[in-house]
Amino acid sequence: MDLGFALAIFALGLAFGSFLNVCVYRLPRDLSVVHPGSACPYCKTRIRFYDNIPVLSWLLLGGRCRDCQAHITPRYLIVELLTGALFLACYAQFGLTLATLKYCVFAFLLLGLIFTDAETQLLPDKMTLPGLAFGLVFSLFVPVNDVASQLLNGMDLPVSSDIFWRILSLCDSLLGAAVGAAFIYGAGAIYLRARGVEGMGFGDVKLMAMVGAFLGLKLTILTIFTASIAGSLFGLSTVFSVWMKRTRRRIARNHESARLARSRAWESARIALRRHQMPFGVFLGGMAILAFFFGDGFIRWYWRLL
Repeated sequence: MDLGFALAIFALGLAFGSFLNVCVYRLPRDLSVVHPGSACPYCKTRIRFYDNIPVLSWLLLGGRCRDCQAHITPRYLIVELLTGALFLACYAQFGLTLATLKYCVFAFLLLGLIFTDAETQLLPDKMTLPGLAFGLVFSLFVPVNDVASQLLNGMDLPVSSDIFWRILSLCDSLLGAAVGAAFIYGAGAIYLRARGVEGMGFGDVKLMAMVGAFLGLKLTILTIFTASIAGSLFGLSTVFSVWMKRTRRRIARNHESARLARSRAWESARIALRRHQMPFGVFLGGMAILAFFFGDGFIRWYWRLL
């Protein structure tokens, strides 16, 4: 890894992370990400260029607006650092290649969708649909070559090897997008029929179509599987935390016995979980990031165990 290129790519990631913060704030509100320029969300004062330097400005200002002293969420700092780190990780993994560009774009989109979903429970079409298109286009230049290559391998196609791998790659990208979207749509439909409330929206469906287009079928299935586990563990830990907190509160305030407090707190925790909207896109996006870095290695390790 060339140190000069590494520093340049990290700095580029910080700059894109700064722009990503604009997207996270504005896209769910149907605002332009280009005009007007960056401004304080509280006093609406336009941010000066020297207060808009990624990471550094937030640290120097102590996470506050220079004019009104309102607290600025550390999400701005976190997104910038994560984007820079992921750009650098892509360069370290794939070198100075088109694959690095592909996965930098993918990481940029996933981070934006993760933080947008976490804050607003929305997954904007202006990120997922262009992401789907980018994934399909990149498959023609950076080979996915996963399950489609196994399905089409050995077929006598009247095309050159260069065109052949592009066909395989595009097929796998399309297959991943279709299966990813269909699985989430089907799971959401089953949940709606069983519980009478919407479990997953079309934003999650489009997100998984985008993930499938970038990763192909095998890693898309891995993403869904690991995201389901992560989401379930998060849900269970949330219920347990609420249960314990409300048990202690009932014992302290109502002087109930521990057994009675636990029973009533458990019912309260179940109701709270039923009403809580968990941003599943956060888990899908997070597991997709892990999948394109470590997915193939994990799958090889798992098959060796079998």
